[in-house]
Amino acid sequence: MSFAGKVWRLLVGIKDALALLFLLLFFVVLFAALGSRPSPAVVRDGALLFELDGMVVEEKSNADPFEVVLSGTLPDGEYAVRDIVRAIDAAAGDKRIKAIAFDLSSFLGGGQVHMQEIAGALDRFRRSGKKVLTYALAYGDDALTIAAHSDEAWVDPLGGALILGPGGERLYYAGLLERFDVNARVYRVGSFKSAVEPYMLSGMSDEARENAEALYQAMFEEYLANISKGRPGAKLDLVTQDVPGWIAASNGDLARASVAAGLVDKIGDRTQFGERMAEIGGKDAWDDRPGAYAATELKPYLADIGEDDAGKAIGVITIAGEIVEGEAGPGTAGSDRIAALLDDALNRDLAGLVVRVDSPGGTVTGAEEIRRAILRHKAKGIPIAVSMANVAASGGYWVSTPADRIFAEPETITGSIGIYTVIPTFEGTLASFGVTTDGVRTTPLSGQPDLAAGFTPETEAVLQATVEDGYRRFLSLVSESRKKTPAQIDEIAQGRVWDGGAARQIGLVDQFGGLDNALEWVAGQAELEKGEWHAEYLATSLDPWSAAIASMLGGGEGGQPEARDITAMVGARQEALLSRLAGDLSRLLGTRGAQAYCLECPTQPVPRAEPRGNALTSLLGRLALR
Repeated sequence: MSFAGKVWRLLVGIKDALALLFLLLFFVVLFAALGSRPSPAVVRDGALLFELDGMVVEEKSNADPFEVVLSGTLPDGEYAVRDIVRAIDAAAGDKRIKAIAFDLSSFLGGGQVHMQEIAGALDRFRRSGKKVLTYALAYGDDALTIAAHSDEAWVDPLGGALILGPGGERLYYAGLLERFDVNARVYRVGSFKSAVEPYMLSGMSDEARENAEALYQAMFEEYLANISKGRPGAKLDLVTQDVPGWIAASNGDLARASVAAGLVDKIGDRTQFGERMAEIGGKDAWDDRPGAYAATELKPYLADIGEDDAGKAIGVITIAGEIVEGEAGPGTAGSDRIAALLDDALNRDLAGLVVRVDSPGGTVTGAEEIRRAILRHKAKGIPIAVSMANVAASGGYWVSTPADRIFAEPETITGSIGIYTVIPTFEGTLASFGVTTDGVRTTPLSGQPDLAAGFTPETEAVLQATVEDGYRRFLSLVSESRKKTPAQIDEIAQGRVWDGGAARQIGLVDQFGGLDNALEWVAGQAELEKGEWHAEYLATSLDPWSAAIASMLGGGEGGQPEARDITAMVGARQEALLSRLAGDLSRLLGTRGAQAYCLECPTQPVPRAEPRGNALTSLLGRLALR
């Protein structure tokens, strides 16, 4: 009886635990459903507040709810650039909005093109006679772009501003792989296709250095020109060329040095900034704490102004992040997910299609699946334009080839037309421990690819031929799209990366312009006047579970805000280094096939979804690595 009683109590305990678990899940789902429903937005007379506690992105990504729960922390906040621009443009004519305030204390950046789009919207807003004010503890490159297009830029007395500029060091693993006798077998086409160089060399090749220097210098010149446009009196030569002398002139006080150089206007803490905002937009009637001012935040303001849905729809599909196979995303360009969105829209009466690309590339098969889905829309005879954001390189350019017209900004990174794959083998590593291999074959490909014994010459030939065939196909797609011969494209391809200005000169881009320009061009081709069309975004809904768990953990629009001083801003480079390391290891050890990926482009997060890969090289990769 004693044993039976213990079993019974165990079963009852399991039953109670399951009941509690299902009850908890029920309330989480209920909370998510209620949270996903639009709630009445209250817009107050005063300022429109952008408290950017994270990064500006092309497409907001889903947080993995299980990772969030297990870690107890939220990922960095994300703010869609189109939401910010739409809110600023609406606020210009909104009598309730007296000014715009940016709190950039926890801002992580967002790329040059996105920052320029926000800067352009701020210029339009200021022409309405209203003011823009910014506050931060530490201003980096992207935050300074916003500050440069504001009427007053405030910095905390403990903070300052620095211009870091594009570029920096990269990790190279040839010495490490040699030490452990790992053979990183690289197959590539393109003298400038440097994405595989970290596994082959101990430093940059001459070709890669030449390409990177030209690219980063062009981007930096554009950046400085844009800052000078907003702040003509800024001493940019001083702050970028004589940093020790610049800071020493203010006795090491970086906040004072930043004001002296014209990067910011005023020194003051958050309370003083709030008091200034209260002078412009009014005091907060609900909050009597020091520094409180009347303000409406971004999310309720967007809910209040709504979306334009007048006239015919022009579809907009977003390809953001690394291109992989599968359902990954938003925030990662899962080819199955994006193709499904495009195919679902085939039955809609779209007047045209704009493909918004912000991707450094990824797998060839993923890019091709997306390209074919775009072509199914093109077969309907509607105009198609591509709008390139920060980066549309390698696989990002592959998916752009169906366009009738390609728009980019001078700061856009594009090109990188080349193919590669890399598969490591460990015959040397095993031999150093006394492990050898032997066997018999019926063909040169029997047992290949072999993790322990390495590749036969025939296997090497198959892999290199596959990559070369992919490159020829890439050249063919680009030459057909740009109405040039494959030989002409080959001269500007070879994996070389171009800034938007150079890309326009060599014919990879048709004209400068952003998403609005691409939409207007498509509307013109469809013979639609202003007011007769609207943009309809073909997008995957964000997971309500993520929003529910974020709210339960106290998160807002994004992650948990954390003020960043100059030290923290510089220290963030360590996180970027770890991210680069994780990405490099993923590309070396992952089971991907042929890649069209741009190393020079900004670091992208490593997708959690496992890509399927090219039918041949993915199979070889799986056999070699599992």
